[in-house]
Amino acid sequence: MDPMLILAVGGGLVVVLLVIGIAVTARGERALVEERLGRYLEDQEELAAQKKSGEKASPIGDWVNGLLEGSKLGGGISRELARADLKIKPGEYLATMVISFMAVGFLVGYISNRENPLNIAAAIGGIVGLFLPRMYVRRQQGKRLARFSDQLADMLNLMVNGLRAGYSNLQALESVSKEMPSPISDEFRRVVQEMQLGLPMEQALDNLLRRIPSDDLDLVITAMNVQREVGGNLAEILDTISYTIRERVRIKGEIRVLTSQVLYSGSFLAMMPVIVSLVLWVVNQQYMREFFNPETRMVGIPLLILGAIMIISGYFAMKKIAAIDV
Repeated sequence: MDPMLILAVGGGLVVVLLVIGIAVTARGERALVEERLGRYLEDQEELAAQKKSGEKASPIGDWVNGLLEGSKLGGGISRELARADLKIKPGEYLATMVISFMAVGFLVGYISNRENPLNIAAAIGGIVGLFLPRMYVRRQQGKRLARFSDQLADMLNLMVNGLRAGYSNLQALESVSKEMPSPISDEFRRVVQEMQLGLPMEQALDNLLRRIPSDDLDLVITAMNVQREVGGNLAEILDTISYTIRERVRIKGEIRVLTSQVLYSGSFLAMMPVIVSLVLWVVNQQYMREFFNPETRMVGIPLLILGAIMIISGYFAMKKIAAIDV
């Protein structure tokens, strides 16, 4: 296969993805909120039809979204993207994975062997490229969850002050959506809009917990639901929870400082053999091909598998040591 043809096809797909990204980014925030709220409303099909008639869909995303609509895979991808606050559709996310698979695979294969880009290195690079979008999504989820957890205690103080001033629960939540910074203001704005569209508070808060899987948030929502059923002073309850969360955040920060060296050491030690192997493959392919030669592959391939298992197990062991529950 002509390498220039592969490069042209890959470049065309990258351009298409860029156009899709610009189109998605250009959509207004209101349309995005309505799209995500539509998953939780009873009249989902009616809202989806209205939204579809008023929006221009992306060419690749619409076709794949039609296949994923109503499936468990599509729902799981939508939930993961919502947790990361990425404004793309499941179909566009899968298209990104395919393009990353082709682009990274071809790039690694071309660098390793320009005469035959479709080789073992291209397959390995393609597998790595396939997981790059997922790694980015997980990283965005972690960063967003950390920011949300850091803002939760301040949000509770704002709610406590509002409740003591005579606000209702809805008014207190609305003040959080207006006064607090992102991402906590964005999430509670969705909660308020869901309640204004007719959802019960309990269901709207459950939707929030699905988007933000936080133990501290689960404690707050449980306290609010129990107070609505049995009564009590919600301001005093939230004030106590706010103090508890502040102490937990402080202790987690101290633990993070003490265990950061272990985490960075584990990541560096896990990546170093992979980086060295890739460098050796580029610099001296003949040496690395000894692992796959017919005469030596009965020993070389098991050694590579054993090395990969040891690296992965060592990385997760160091992560487990540094993971201290508070």
